[in-house]
Amino acid sequence: MLTAGVIAVQGDVSEHADAIRRAADRHGESVEVREIREPGIVPECDLLLMPGGESTTISRLLRDEGIDDEIRQFAADGKPMLVTCAGLIVASSDAKDERVTTLDILDVTVDRNAFGRQKDSFEAHLDVEGLNSPFPAVFIRAPAVDEVGENVDVLATAKDRVVAVREGNVVGTAFHPELTEDSRIHGLAFFE
Repeated sequence: MLTAGVIAVQGDVSEHADAIRRAADRHGESVEVREIREPGIVPECDLLLMPGGESTTISRLLRDEGIDDEIRQFAADGKPMLVTCAGLIVASSDAKDERVTTLDILDVTVDRNAFGRQKDSFEAHLDVEGLNSPFPAVFIRAPAVDEVGENVDVLATAKDRVVAVREGNVVGTAFHPELTEDSRIHGLAFFE
């Protein structure tokens, strides 16, 4: 039985938990999902997910609750991690916004709200490296990756912008994979 942690200070926690369970089932794995709002749980996890929300708020809450260093250590230990939308911003090495305290676990520079405001949200079928058919991606006030470090692989682009990356054990998406019934992004991050 694997333990999957979902950082639950903000964002689509239950939707991600459901997607992790579906992906685990598809890969013949058993998983227990734990919601993380306080320190001490991250070190017990085998998989970790940081959902979207509002990046300045997420970074502040992680720091205030003392979860930020545990996440950095989790990534440094090489355990599988998925960060989505605002989670990607917080995980980056540079959010280009001094209000966001980044975790510096993905060597990328991120442009917050790269595709516009809430009214500019959109859906797109993306070709994602590692998936055998297009993924139905949902973009809501989405960021984009402006620069990638030399050890970062680009997994997908949308509108000529980088929207999915992998650096070792950490997968980051600018979109919300939990808002579809397709759990392949969670499978790609955690079970492949």
